[in-house]
Amino acid sequence: MTILLIEDEPLVAKNLVRMVQQLEPGAVVLGPLGSVSAGLAYLRSHTQPDLVVSDIQLSDGVSFDIFRQADLRCPVIFTTAYDEYAIRAFKLNSIDYLLKPIDPDELKSAFAKYHQWHGTSAGTDFREQLRDLLLDFTEHAPAKKYKRRFTGHYLRQIVPVPQEQVACFTRDEVIYLYTADGHKLITDYSTLDELEDLTDPTVFFRANRQFLLHLAAIAGYQSHYSGKLLVLLKKPHDIEVAISKEKAPMFREWFEQG
Repeated sequence: MTILLIEDEPLVAKNLVRMVQQLEPGAVVLGPLGSVSAGLAYLRSHTQPDLVVSDIQLSDGVSFDIFRQADLRCPVIFTTAYDEYAIRAFKLNSIDYLLKPIDPDELKSAFAKYHQWHGTSAGTDFREQLRDLLLDFTEHAPAKKYKRRFTGHYLRQIVPVPQEQVACFTRDEVIYLYTADGHKLITDYSTLDELEDLTDPTVFFRANRQFLLHLAAIAGYQSHYSGKLLVLLKKPHDIEVAISKEKAPMFREWFEQG
């Protein structure tokens, strides 16, 4: 039995590997993979596993995008903090789900369900069930709402900053917010990962580990001989931000579509 794990949170992934190995000692554990792109690349180039255990929200999208494009033929156990509607849909389609943090007993029950279901006539209908679930969820899932106002510390006050006034967020021990008119505010956000999840991806772009950029604050960019890009922010900042060769195509597409 082979089990493919798809999970982008390192600590959660580590604990999930440990639990799976304890509960299914005879299984070959594949992954964990942390993104939609990695999941697609793996399933397109390898024999499909017997079972997938997958988070829904990944670093570059939702895992549903993997299963829409990869013609998955095996069952999935979803791990999720999603809303009640999604949970009802999973039950209706005989696909199990686990709410985070994952409870070992619930994972054990999910594996037991898989073993009971595997090889039965119900198992042969999985592809159709998964397709119906993905269509149903796409049609009814509520649109994600992104944060449009942020806060920062300025002159011993906490002040609001509308999305339109943000030039970028940057990490340097703490998370700073640069405003379009040149102010640098300390925020109470913990990580850029947190902010990336809160912000509209059509407006903000995660350039690297240090910068999350607002589209309107970008003066332009130039290509470097190494393949990376150098992005220049508008005055009064005049900040130059490097984007890796690997991420350059994503930035170009985002910048042109935005």
